[in-house]
Amino acid sequence: MTAQTAQKQNGQKKVKTAVTPTREENFPEWYQNVIKAADMAENAPVRGCMIVKPYGYAVWELFQRELDDRIKNEGVKNAYFPLLIPLSYIAKEAEHIDGFAKECAVVTHHRLEAAPDGKGLVPAGELTEPMIIRPTSETIIGETIAKWVNSYRDLPLKLNQWANVMRWEMRPRLFLRTAEFLWQEGHNAFATAAEANADARRMLEVYAEFARNVMAIPVFEGEKTPEERFPGAAATYTIEAVLQDGKALQSGTSHDLGQTFSRSANIRYQSAEGGEEFAWTTSWGMSSRMIGGLIMTHGDDDGMRMPPKVAPHHVIIIPIIHDDADRAKILDYAETLARRLKDQSIRVDLDASDKKTPDKLWGSIKQGVPVRVEIGRREMEEGNITHTRRDIGRDSKTTESVDVFCNKIAGILEDMQDSMYQQALKRTESMVHDVKSLDEAHQFFAAKDSVGQVRFDAAFLQEEAFEKLMQEFSVTPRCLPFADDGKKVIVGKAY
Repeated sequence: MTAQTAQKQNGQKKVKTAVTPTREENFPEWYQNVIKAADMAENAPVRGCMIVKPYGYAVWELFQRELDDRIKNEGVKNAYFPLLIPLSYIAKEAEHIDGFAKECAVVTHHRLEAAPDGKGLVPAGELTEPMIIRPTSETIIGETIAKWVNSYRDLPLKLNQWANVMRWEMRPRLFLRTAEFLWQEGHNAFATAAEANADARRMLEVYAEFARNVMAIPVFEGEKTPEERFPGAAATYTIEAVLQDGKALQSGTSHDLGQTFSRSANIRYQSAEGGEEFAWTTSWGMSSRMIGGLIMTHGDDDGMRMPPKVAPHHVIIIPIIHDDADRAKILDYAETLARRLKDQSIRVDLDASDKKTPDKLWGSIKQGVPVRVEIGRREMEEGNITHTRRDIGRDSKTTESVDVFCNKIAGILEDMQDSMYQQALKRTESMVHDVKSLDEAHQFFAAKDSVGQVRFDAAFLQEEAFEKLMQEFSVTPRCLPFADDGKKVIVGKAY
């Protein structure tokens, strides 16, 4: 059901669409408009940054809660480390700083003073050492772990922090790419290389399960090519989503850092045999860009569609009041239903505002609330409610008793979660195209109507023609999927 059709069915004279343009007409603009229509975020006064509005932040809070539980189940403990990192810490790992140098924001002064001409303020109090606003925290956490680890008995040490980071972004896009963004970063230390690698692989599995079962986003698990590795890592593992426009989104990464950072941070421990050894470390992270992936995976031409597990509201109740004499009774009926649902741990929003009913209905559609409940005089008098699923639309509209609805709502939400994942999975599979040669890959990317990624023999990565392919079409190798034992590679455009 399109917004235009629904407006006609509601008997309104003015015909409009919830989100314009459509995905097919202009996907990037559609994306920005969905965020605006759902009231999730907006651009900040600071270039490249964003303001996450309450509805968007509620999604992040649910994201954080679900992922944090999974991280803690792996024996990881949360901590917090400084926002500012001494330049000397980062400079110790030359390969690491080279990878982030162009993205670093640098603090050089510690106060402001009045300008000499008395107009405005100027930086003053130059720091003895510049500070970097963290682009990631391997260096400062490594320096700290070096103090905490002395013996093999102190290992493994597993830490995670929820924080903001800054990477100077020249082409910002809400949620997907902003100069400042939210994330979690895990940093673990082990006594052996095997333990570290197993941890890096295990945390990727945690991310993949989270993406599929909570965000309802299908992902490919695999290893990055050497050129795409995290700076300083021995191996980088990734989950890659393929969005509705066919571009890939790196959705979570896990790095086997070998002894690179333990050597630069001097993380040593006394082994059981009495010798002194360098630890083996890992790092892994997932960020608020996943909310961008959520929108680009599930949104439709009417706006956002929220998978129930990350929906701020599972159910929105909209009282439909045509006569003020009915107001108190209908609102009381709606509030009683809301309490019953909350008692079942259903997240409920009761819209008792004075907004016009069509605006309430479209507000819930644009925000992607999974289930919309409408209550008017007839429903109240008959002991019923009328509900509609956002993933199906008007075809799911059902009127039934309050008892029946309360007994089935948990099942409805479970079915929606699975249904949305299956829809996304089917689309994702249709967008990854197997080709047998680089010539076929060239033909695919050259065709105007081609959408998606290609998958071919990983041996082709070594051919000179592959470099030309990347340059001509601005494509990159996304990962060597574990499912193909690293023998194939997925290549395409990405965010």
